[in-house]
Amino acid sequence: MKILYLFALSTTCFSAFAQNTASNYKVYNTKNHQVISLDKLVQELDNCDVLFFGEEHNDSIGHLLELTLLEKMDQRFSGRTTVSLEMFHTDTQPIVNEYLAGAISEKNFIKEARAWSNYKDYKPLIEYAKNNKLKVIAANAAARYSNAVTTEGLGVLYKFPQTSAPFLPPLPIDTATGRYQEKFSEILGGHSMGNMKVYQTQNFWDATMAWSIAKFAKENKGIKILQVNGRFHSDERLGTLAKLQGYAPKLRIQNISSFSDESFDNPNWQKFELLGDYIIITNPQIKRSY
Repeated sequence: MKILYLFALSTTCFSAFAQNTASNYKVYNTKNHQVISLDKLVQELDNCDVLFFGEEHNDSIGHLLELTLLEKMDQRFSGRTTVSLEMFHTDTQPIVNEYLAGAISEKNFIKEARAWSNYKDYKPLIEYAKNNKLKVIAANAAARYSNAVTTEGLGVLYKFPQTSAPFLPPLPIDTATGRYQEKFSEILGGHSMGNMKVYQTQNFWDATMAWSIAKFAKENKGIKILQVNGRFHSDERLGTLAKLQGYAPKLRIQNISSFSDESFDNPNWQKFELLGDYIIITNPQIKRSY
């Protein structure tokens, strides 16, 4: 009881902090360039099945807003909400489930589910799900698979035995061309064979997360899914979001791009308008989580 009480107090403080520091973030609807509240954003999810929250992994305010959104979605949709995380791998789903069920310790969970080094940033999401009996999707590809793709390309996935199939998306996996590839090339500073294999790994991550969401949505009709990933995976409705549309064309998807920028009151719409259905601009002066 003491542990549950302390967690409840902790999440309440997190949410209060996020909601009471409006000067540190603004939520914009990109259709009309208007500032909206988180409550309004959640109300607009009535006709949405999957909400992508594209984060900067070290954005402290962004992490707080993810928790607040999960809480508000859970309340509005009466528990018909789940959270899907880039930060956990498909082969750790049984361990995630065991922890949510209270069957294993947090120490074992963190170790055996191979939690990211900044797990503290995502712990509130996991603990909220645990205490409110929400499911969590361990969505991303295990490192052993992505490392193989980086070394040999996507074709290496055909070498894995059938026992690996439950942890992998359907083959073949398309390598996206066009805008997504251009953006990726800009980050890496140009094309090369080595970079192309890294790009194939990016596409593999996208496909794995998208397939994880598509499978869950098919098996759990009517559940709202909050997908949390680095914003490159979903900005401009590319990457994971685009692959999800391919796997499950009937899913209604919206996306948030959340990032730090000086332009709270005067966003550069020429630059930001296509990023998402919503953008959240956070205060760059707030200390990063790492």
